[in-house]
Amino acid sequence: MYELMGRTHAWLAQERGQGTVEYVGLIMLLAAVMAVVAAAGKDAGIAATIVNKLKGAINGIT
Repeated sequence: MYELMGRTHAWLAQERGQGTVEYVGLIMLLAAVMAVVAAAGKDAGIAATIVNKLKGAINGIT
């Protein structure tokens, strides 16, 4: 009975693809924050540190 109610609710809601939109929004927010931090700390070497950490993380995967 509960399964039927859950399937009916999912069918009526029609929220397909909502998770993808939320993930894209989250990625855009993180990119904006990283850009602001890199621009604000250009003289302090924060941008270079961020780039080096990202490169290290990417190289660690492969």
